Amino acid sequence: MELAKGQLGRCILLILFILCGVILISASQLSLSSILKAYARSLTLSSSCITYNAAARVITVTCGSATLTDIYNHIHGDSVLVRQSVDGVWLLSADLVVSKGAVLRIDSGDTKWLRISSDATGTGSSTTTPYNIDVHGSLKIDSVKITSWNTLTNNYATTNGTRQDLGVGKSESTVPGAPRPFIIVEKDATGPTDITNSEIAYLGYEKGSFTGSGTSGLNYYGADGSILKGNDIHNLYFGFYSSGVGRFVIENNQIHDNTIYGLDPHTRTHDTIIRNNVVHDNGQFGIICSLNCNNITIENNEVYHNSDKNTGAGIMFSRNMVNSVARNNNIHDEPAAAISISASQNNQIYNNTISNSGDGINVKNSSNNRIHNNTVINSASGINTDRNSGSGNTIYNNQFVNTPSSSSTTNDQKHEKLKSRHHK
Repeated sequence: MELAKGQLGRCILLILFILCGVILISASQLSLSSILKAYARSLTLSSSCITYNAAARVITVTCGSATLTDIYNHIHGDSVLVRQSVDGVWLLSADLVVSKGAVLRIDSGDTKWLRISSDATGTGSSTTTPYNIDVHGSLKIDSVKITSWNTLTNNYATTNGTRQDLGVGKSESTVPGAPRPFIIVEKDATGPTDITNSEIAYLGYEKGSFTGSGTSGLNYYGADGSILKGNDIHNLYFGFYSSGVGRFVIENNQIHDNTIYGLDPHTRTHDTIIRNNVVHDNGQFGIICSLNCNNITIENNEVYHNSDKNTGAGIMFSRNMVNSVARNNNIHDEPAAAISISASQNNQIYNNTISNSGDGINVKNSSNNRIHNNTVINSASGINTDRNSGSGNTIYNNQFVNTPSSSSTTNDQKHEKLKSRHHK
């Protein structure tokens, strides 16, 4: 009898334990699910998809999805990736390579601010190459801050290089600057690099040559279909730069105080939308598309303070930019020119409001462009053309307020210009 009672008691306790366990599991289902997912993730990542070459100081990610926390947990080297605060401030002191097919996520799940050290240099192709993020796969940046960092000054890294345009037919004059970390998306990238709701700042430097480029700040040579949205991009050397990519959307960003350009979609960039950005106080050009760019739409941007009296422009169409549009932009306080069209064809410039600038719109060596329904206010010149402006351009229905309509007129454009309206 005593044995039966003891067994009964143990059975009752076991039943109560199971019931309590069921209740606890039900009450904390999300937490248990998170734990199981984390455990499964740990098992997946343990298969050496994060490696570190100590001699070269290069972290390589080949995972289907990885985070900075994953890298930190697998490297165990405080001098490589340091968690500087519990709220997600990291210091990276190595090159970080995202391999083909891999995805690296830098987001608010574990990151507030990624600082990339400028104190030492990686190996790469040169001992002077600074640490960088090199993307052959896909990079997802959301709701974080990424900058250079000088641990000696406990502040952002600075650089002092220069680049000067010496005029048509002459090579630019460059003076190399102090190396500073950068982000480069390679031509062979296997997925988009999207940057959203983030601050990207104090990256890039003047290398002093055009070979092995990609050091200028935020550089895309691949990753068609990428998105830059809702960011604060500032104090980069070149601002945003792209070459040979397409289907980009660049919208709702603040782009300012970059040394040379704000936005520079360059060689063979195509099918790109640049809209609803505020672009200001960049060194030479606010938005410039140059060298065989095609089907670029620049619309609904505010652009100002991006040039000096001699060079630059708010928006520049340059060197065979074709089949592109600049419309509904508010461009003001551009000392040299608000919009400049140089050696470019078959574009449309319309419904822009321009004020307090040098040239409202200037045209050089360009043909078959349509310039209409723009308003130019309080500027030195409305539409500036000369005998080298090109042929077949149609210019009509523009309004000039407290602004001379033009500085000169070519024969094939005179009739169209008479259709524009002038108001004092």
